[in-house]
Amino acid sequence: MELENKIFLINHKKIIMKKISKGLMLKPFLSLLMIAFFQTILWAQDGSSASGSSTTTKSVSVTSESSDWYASPWVWVVGAAVFILLLVALLRGRGDSATTASRTDRVTVTKTTSDDVV
Repeated sequence: MELENKIFLINHKKIIMKKISKGLMLKPFLSLLMIAFFQTILWAQDGSSASGSSTTTKSVSVTSESSDWYASPWVWVVGAAVFILLLVALLRGRGDSATTASRTDRVTVTKTTSDDVV
């Protein structure tokens, strides 16, 4: 009786796994279909196709002497260096507290007493 129950459970698990795997094969197909759909929509909005009869030319020239502070590369280098130093300090501090607990010395004290009862 137990053997029949085990065989039933094994067959039942196989059936469930087949159903799950069929469902998982549907997701990649639907994802591919949606990507193709969006690609088609975006391609249809492209204005540089040969069918477009109107041509628009815009010329914009902007000169600016001031730049934002975050546009300079040295700011990013200094920021990354500070971040790395902070990260190293935090990780090193955590490592020291864990290793000091394992480096503690244990002292065992044994006392012996003798009773000289006469």
